[in-house]
Amino acid sequence: MSSFPQRLSLLGGTGSIGGSVAKVLAATPGRFTVEAVAGGRDAQALAQAARALGARFAAIADPSAGRALAEHLSGSGIACGAGPEAVIEAAQRDADIVVSAIVGVAGLAPTVAAFGAGRRIALANKECLVAAGHFFMAEAARRGVELLPMDSEHNAIFQALSAAPARAVEKVTLTASGGPFRLKSREEAARATPADALKHPNWSMGAKITIDSATLMNKGLELIEAHHLFDLPPERLDAVVHPESVVHGLVAYEDGSVVAGLAVPDMCVPIAHCLAYPDRVATDCRRLDLVALGRLTFEAPDEVRFPALALARAAMAQGGRATCVLNAANEVAVAAFLQGRIGFYGITDAVAGTLERVSGGPAPGSVAEALAVDAEARAVTAALLPNFAAKAS
Repeated sequence: MSSFPQRLSLLGGTGSIGGSVAKVLAATPGRFTVEAVAGGRDAQALAQAARALGARFAAIADPSAGRALAEHLSGSGIACGAGPEAVIEAAQRDADIVVSAIVGVAGLAPTVAAFGAGRRIALANKECLVAAGHFFMAEAARRGVELLPMDSEHNAIFQALSAAPARAVEKVTLTASGGPFRLKSREEAARATPADALKHPNWSMGAKITIDSATLMNKGLELIEAHHLFDLPPERLDAVVHPESVVHGLVAYEDGSVVAGLAVPDMCVPIAHCLAYPDRVATDCRRLDLVALGRLTFEAPDEVRFPALALARAAMAQGGRATCVLNAANEVAVAAFLQGRIGFYGITDAVAGTLERVSGGPAPGSVAEALAVDAEARAVTAALLPNFAAKAS
């Protein structure tokens, strides 16, 4: 991908990843043009992003927001559409690179729709792999897609894996910050409010992923993502708590060497790597200063205080549709926690209860099958939520 400018479409333009993508594009003038940008419900924010990026097309997933989007884009010359079909159109428009940053399983259909021979998918949506990993990876290979991981941990692993052939890999370890409750007791975490859980110590992210970081479900989902991305069995994947969030991932090789990916906790770093790969581009992010940092610490995750990690490991080991069920239940439970309907541990209680009821069955073999399993699991979780309402603080 050496000719410039490269055409880019951004799925998830109004979230935290979208904002970081905009920063990288602003720091690399002349290298990219924006074909399309898609968002969820916020018409004003999407219009602002489309104008700032100079996009040719803007799509909003909420059909009822279409008129507002058109009004906000009036006079800009930017075409627009509303509803799921418009997001699919954004994904399929002529572009060299598609950034998949829509939050949750809602990103699955648009990302698969973006597949095309010679196309680069910069993947910042882990749920595509958690919900339908076997299908997703097989379809990407069949369609000739260049798939690059944009999550900071998986991007670090991707870079570290270049040190030796895959057959020499002994173990891959992902790091977790530990979230806002790393030093809290289980009793203190149980009393946490959504506002408490949204105070991430290192990263500025959207609400859903921030809550996932507080429960450590995010790390569980990322282990499943790594399982599919790097074709590694569960027993060769591990997680460690690293509160400084400087070491993002480590690859241990059979000769005893360990290659680690380090950077400041800034999403502009993996985004720049994915967009420019195999080249490098300058960013204006803060540089890593190990002397100023002084120390790096590592701890084993506490799966008693943070049972989400154990739930995710078990679902990954079970295989089949278990990880799709895990993800669906977690999305419903996190939304309920953010609304104050259940307590902090109600999230993992609801996920565990859903897994007990509907985790069996084969892995989804298509987008439609994954969405059907997702819908079934969501219904079960929704029915279970009243059982945990009394635990809300």
